[in-house]
Amino acid sequence: MVRVCNANPTCSLKKSFVSESLYKDGDVIIGGLFPVHVQSPVPDPAFTQQQHGSNCQGIDLRSYRWLRAMIFTVDEINRDPVLLPNVTLGYLVADTCLAESTTLSAALALVTGQETTVFSTECNGAPMVPVIIGDARSSASVVVADTLGVFDIPMVSYFASCACLSDKHRFHTFLRTVPSDAFQAKAMARLLHLLDWNWVGVVAGDDEYGKSGSHLLLKELEGSGVCVDYVEVIPKSHSQSRIKQIMERIQSSTASVVVTFAIGPDLEVIFKEMVVQNVTNRQWIATEAWSTTVQYSDPESIPLLAGTIGFALRRAEIKGLGAFLTQLNPVKQSNEPFVKDVWEEIFRCSLAHDRQPSFKRPKCTGSESVEKHGRIYTDVSQLRVTYNVYKAVYAIAYALHNMIACLPGRGPFENGQCPDATQVKPRQLLHYLNAVNFTTPVGELVYFENNGEPSASYDIMNWYVNKSGEVNFVQVGQYDAAKGPGQELNINIEKVIWGGGWGNQVPVSVCSVSCLPGTRKVVQKRKPICCFDCIPCAAGEISNMSDSTECMRCPEKFWSNTEKTKCIPKVVEFLSLQDTMGIVLTVLSVTGATLTTTVLATFFHHRDTPLVRAYNSELSFLLLMSLTLCFLCALVFIGRPAAWNCMLRHTLFGVSFVTCIGCILSKTVVVLVAFRATRPGSHLMQYFGPIQQRAAIFICTLVQVVICLLWLLLDPPQPTESAGELGARLILQCTVGSVVGFVFVLGYIGMLAVVCFLLAFFARKLPDNFNEAKFITFSMFIFCAVWAAFVPAYISSPGKYTVAVEIFAILASSYGLLICIFTPKCYIILLKPEKNTKKTMMAR
Repeated sequence: MVRVCNANPTCSLKKSFVSESLYKDGDVIIGGLFPVHVQSPVPDPAFTQQQHGSNCQGIDLRSYRWLRAMIFTVDEINRDPVLLPNVTLGYLVADTCLAESTTLSAALALVTGQETTVFSTECNGAPMVPVIIGDARSSASVVVADTLGVFDIPMVSYFASCACLSDKHRFHTFLRTVPSDAFQAKAMARLLHLLDWNWVGVVAGDDEYGKSGSHLLLKELEGSGVCVDYVEVIPKSHSQSRIKQIMERIQSSTASVVVTFAIGPDLEVIFKEMVVQNVTNRQWIATEAWSTTVQYSDPESIPLLAGTIGFALRRAEIKGLGAFLTQLNPVKQSNEPFVKDVWEEIFRCSLAHDRQPSFKRPKCTGSESVEKHGRIYTDVSQLRVTYNVYKAVYAIAYALHNMIACLPGRGPFENGQCPDATQVKPRQLLHYLNAVNFTTPVGELVYFENNGEPSASYDIMNWYVNKSGEVNFVQVGQYDAAKGPGQELNINIEKVIWGGGWGNQVPVSVCSVSCLPGTRKVVQKRKPICCFDCIPCAAGEISNMSDSTECMRCPEKFWSNTEKTKCIPKVVEFLSLQDTMGIVLTVLSVTGATLTTTVLATFFHHRDTPLVRAYNSELSFLLLMSLTLCFLCALVFIGRPAAWNCMLRHTLFGVSFVTCIGCILSKTVVVLVAFRATRPGSHLMQYFGPIQQRAAIFICTLVQVVICLLWLLLDPPQPTESAGELGARLILQCTVGSVVGFVFVLGYIGMLAVVCFLLAFFARKLPDNFNEAKFITFSMFIFCAVWAAFVPAYISSPGKYTVAVEIFAILASSYGLLICIFTPKCYIILLKPEKNTKKTMMAR
């Protein structure tokens, strides 16, 4: 090591090492790690030669502001007469070059007193530091905390937010003033759920910050109804082909919301490719790593990032910091590292004395105004990470203050011992750091919880981009974990300008459009649960809310409406007098009964005429009365089914029709016997007189009455309810009860009708005007045809139409009998009375 002392009171300890550092002497030296440069030198893979000089490239103005904020805070504390009286703080800060290897090397150099390039006012060498502020990156902090934890050297990070660092068994010396990403992942999941974004993409960095953050987010989204279409990892090599593939995947996805968990330098290449592929229809969600800075966005990409929603650390205003930052001067601070690089980055120029400029830039003199053109470096409008640096320095200062103020015998260590304030030991300082509780000059209460972390609070920021391309970061909400579940997130949606060209309208980012009430969701095959088809509910089922996964079946007497959104009472269906069909059948029934009664009255009025007497007036009267009952029994079938009318329907129908057909059968037999009785020696008529005819009709009717009684006693017809077509109707009808009884009733009527038809058919050609066999033949043919067609029609007719078919068969057969048998007689009685004579009746 060579010590070089110049004429001016500065000193440099020369040794080849990649990191540069700043040093100020004091009673206690605080270490600091800041990624002032963002590109570390590429090491020799063969390790055959030693690297010379600092080859770190790419100055980061934001990180340099953090470094200067630490220096400012140390100076502010040294001026405070109350905090750390008679103790002067010093600092030793090093550049980490945004790489794990250089960060670890710098950290080891700080704690071992072997820092190699030190800017100082005295040539005293580099001291060992008992505590380090840093690092900014989570992955580098993991490496350093793992190493320094062995020696119980505390670290207070201002930006390493990886949740992995919350493991106090592994990182027991690690503290931080930035909330864990576990809270940020919770906040993001809550935001996505609140805005109904259930189909998103995730872009993460290939480091601890990106991997841990994206993993936490995916874990939070499990079971929340939010699905992830893709997770793309940005490689540290920034391979152009891979970056192109990532952007193509983002553009081809139907997810319009992109959640990022990556540091700025990684996202910078993504934003550049976004401009190349002109990806304009995406809503970006930023983490605290880049939510309040445009440092990593080109002027071309900023319009595409308009409307970005981001989570930012708590903002504060640090009095005097802005003026302190503007004191930067490459002439007055010519030997101080970083100043030249920072100056050239701020003004995009090359200093005149630079013999080997790296870029073709205009020359600058060093007298330019930093206050007017300081860009990101002097921007104190969004002091968030900078404020965390400020809090970290104050936390160490208060820990040292409490160490010095320890009273002998009341110390926190064995036997009440106090620490040796003249020789600060890292382990003792760590104890006091964990216990600090103070209020910053800004007014915030600062303390570390059991895991060495602060309480989580984020500002929700929105990117407002004006026509000139300038970005204004507007706070539109806040997330405060202390408020408890359900209350921690607060966002003013009306204040947000959304990205992707949505303007004031909240973007839609779903895999499938929401299913309306009346449908249910069916997950698409081999797709996440957010991708589904909407299937209408089945008949009799409903869903009364959007995105239902199941349809509910309606209660027994209810059915779904047309939209399948609610259950309504089933339509009760039976043949009633309110139905058009019921009215028509009732009119036909009453009309038939009226006509029959009229015919009966006509026959009774002309009962003494030859025509009425010739056609057996007694049987005619009985036939007409039974036929009237046949017409009227149809009325019993119309109306709401009840126990009494169900039993009355078929019994009244069966008995009245048997009586009617019994009369016709007697008439037919009398005609046949009458002609045979005209032969010499025939005595048949004595067996078929009026008494025998009445007895035959009575016996025929009695058989039907017995059948009906047995039917009613053993298994009578009962009213029942059944589902109609598709179940939407509740059909009230009468079951036949005993099918055997129903068959016997109809079969007995059919048997009598067939016998009557055959006898009348045989007698149809008998001479004499008394012969009505041909009219009976035709009427019975109609009767048999109607009831033969009735059976299949009855079986196949649904609901109330079953009853209508039966009524129609009753009326049709009754009208057939009335018209065919009595129309010719009424014609003669009413219109041709001159033929109603005995002479005419006796004529052949």
